[in-house]
Amino acid sequence: MTAKIAYDDVEVGTELSAQTFPVTRATLVQYAGASGDFNPIHWNEKFAKEVGLPDVIAHGMFTMAEAIRVVTDWTGDPGAVVEYGVRFTKPVVVPNDDEGAVIEVSGKVAVKLDDNTVRVDLTAMSNGQKVLGMSRAVVRLA
Repeated sequence: MTAKIAYDDVEVGTELSAQTFPVTRATLVQYAGASGDFNPIHWNEKFAKEVGLPDVIAHGMFTMAEAIRVVTDWTGDPGAVVEYGVRFTKPVVVPNDDEGAVIEVSGKVAVKLDDNTVRVDLTAMSNGQKVLGMSRAVVRLA
């Protein structure tokens, strides 16, 4: 696959479609099984609170993966992502109820680089707090 977005059609400031991603305790159990990360802070409320967390929290790598979906959906090609990095600033707290939490992600083209690449800056929020900082992806466009 190749990116469906043409480099020449993109300008600095181009906004990607924002998306929201629900996270429930069941989501965390599924991710733990897929990733092998069974740290009790991601599923055991009592343990999470004993170590100073407000409640069970989503895996950082899960949060990071959900955020990059805004970019891969925009390009139409996950392989178009050349670089991706974030700083974990706040946890995504996932209450034990039917609603869970929501991760809200938006992005925009910050810089046009060489070789048909652009840097996309992402903003990921949950419960009114920024959960990822310096969230940036370099993407190769068509």
